[in-house]
Amino acid sequence: MFDFCFAENGLTAYRQGAALPSNSFIAQIGEARYKTLANFILHEIADLDIPVKRGTFIEFRNGMINVSPIGRNASVQERNDFEVYDKIHNVRAALVNKLKDKFADYGLTYSIGGQISFDVFPTGWDKTYCLQHVEKEFKTIHFFGDKTHKGGNDSEIYEDPRTIGHTVTKPEDTMEELKKLFDL
Repeated sequence: MFDFCFAENGLTAYRQGAALPSNSFIAQIGEARYKTLANFILHEIADLDIPVKRGTFIEFRNGMINVSPIGRNASVQERNDFEVYDKIHNVRAALVNKLKDKFADYGLTYSIGGQISFDVFPTGWDKTYCLQHVEKEFKTIHFFGDKTHKGGNDSEIYEDPRTIGHTVTKPEDTMEELKKLFDL
C-alpha cells in the first residue's frame, strides 16, 4: 500500500517491500559501552523511590534503547498514574540529565516521549534519519506528530527544514489537517 515503511526512526526501512540498508545501536557504540550504560541506568532506576515498578526497564531495540523508570509492563492505569506523577516530579527528565552528564562522550541523544519512557539513540538517529530515504523522491514532506516541543520525540523531524511539521494530539486531528491540506 505504501512506497516506504519505516520502523525505529528509519533504521529499519522498506521501499516497496524490499529492505533498505540498516544499522544497529550496538554496532554504533560497542558492547562494552552499552553494558556500562545499561548498568548505570538499572542502578539509577533501582534507587528511584516511585509509586510502582513493573519490569522491563530497558527495552533494547535495533537502533535505540527505550528506558522506562516504571517499567514497560505497567498496566494502563499505572501508566496513566505515572504520567501524572512524572509531570509533577520530573522523574524521566532528571534521569535524562544524569545520563547526559555521565555519558556526554557517547554521542547519544535522549528523547522523552509517550507516558512512561524515553528513548536513547546515537545522535542523528532521531526521526530525521528516515528522511534520507525519501527526500530525493518527494518535493514536499509533511510530518504529523504529538510530541513536537523541544525535547519531545517528534521535535527534530518537526523542525527539520526538509519537512512541513504539523502538531496533532490524536488521529482525528491528523485527519482534519489532511482534509485541509488536500481539499478532501
